[in-house]
Amino acid sequence: MRKSTRTLLAAALVLGVAAGPAALSPAFAASAPASAATAPAATDPASPDLSAVLAGLPRADATAALVRVGGTEGVWRGGAGVHDVESGAPADPAGRFRAGSVTKVFTAATVLQLAAEGRVDLDRTARSYLPELVPGRYAAVTVRQLLNHTHGIPAPDFPGTTVEEWYENRFAVHEPEELVRSATAKPREFRPGTRQHYLNIGYTIAGLIVERVTGDSFEAQVGKRILRPLGLRDTYLPGREAGIRGPYNHGYQLMRLEDGTTGLRDVSVWRATDGWAAGDLISTTADLERFTRALFAGRVVRGPLLEEMFTLPKVTDLRGDPAAFSVGLSMKRLGGREVWGKTGGRWGYNAAIASTRHGERTLVYSVNSTDAKGQDTNRTVLGLMVGAYGLPD
Repeated sequence: MRKSTRTLLAAALVLGVAAGPAALSPAFAASAPASAATAPAATDPASPDLSAVLAGLPRADATAALVRVGGTEGVWRGGAGVHDVESGAPADPAGRFRAGSVTKVFTAATVLQLAAEGRVDLDRTARSYLPELVPGRYAAVTVRQLLNHTHGIPAPDFPGTTVEEWYENRFAVHEPEELVRSATAKPREFRPGTRQHYLNIGYTIAGLIVERVTGDSFEAQVGKRILRPLGLRDTYLPGREAGIRGPYNHGYQLMRLEDGTTGLRDVSVWRATDGWAAGDLISTTADLERFTRALFAGRVVRGPLLEEMFTLPKVTDLRGDPAAFSVGLSMKRLGGREVWGKTGGRWGYNAAIASTRHGERTLVYSVNSTDAKGQDTNRTVLGLMVGAYGLPD
């Protein structure tokens, strides 16, 4: 990991774990309640206490956070912040949230199940499944390369270049086929299998392959194969729905407002068809913790195919760093050991699942970040990851 990232993480540990609350920015202070409600945390002596990371919420970087640490090393549960900044009511510990790219783990698991059944071949080309959609210039891209981001297909085009413009287009519907055509109309970024570039488009194509080989919708297949067997009753794929069903803690984004000032805007209602099989999942921390335990225990993907999720391709990314993404997951070395998982971000929400390889320590969080898709990693998110596992090696 780069020295600058390590320094940033170290700063997050100092600020988030040791120092406690930070001052609210003027823009946030204007809309925040007079006193923040923080839910008490149930702790286990063997597990890290992340209370200090959550102290002071809501604050400039986040309005709420929900956290669950589990595994054989101990259990910790915590939550802080507000349900919404207008009422100042405490954050709902069972609230749903947008999990963003955590969706990719569910998509990868679905494809791997189909591979176990002989209905998908990871070494077969994407074009052989979708000949009318994947053009000849991408004829060599395999299903495995879609899933581990070594396919070389660039991102599709979306209207707008700023968060304000994207917000104006938040109800737009993006059909997956339309996204694939936009992306594959461009020259490839690199020869398939030679580099790694993390993008959504590979998972959009993978979702379409799921539909082609099953004759069923992607959403139905994830429900049938993962959500219902594991009892994930508060997890769903929203399709074209813009809102969040049931209880949820509102997500906010710092942006330019109509009067020219910068402040928080409620971005909870936002259609996520641009993400689809790569990023539209809605869930809870309890459901994602259950899923994480089952996945790492080999109860979602079974046998040798599970190792696909814990195998990094032997290539470098576009910056020349070693590949960090496997099929569905990513890996970082924290506190002297490998931590596997997946983060996700939609406007107003950051989420993650993480675990050591054999489930000794799991971490699931939802952070209602005020710049969830910004250039810099959210301070609360950094504090939680470092507090749970330790600094990068």
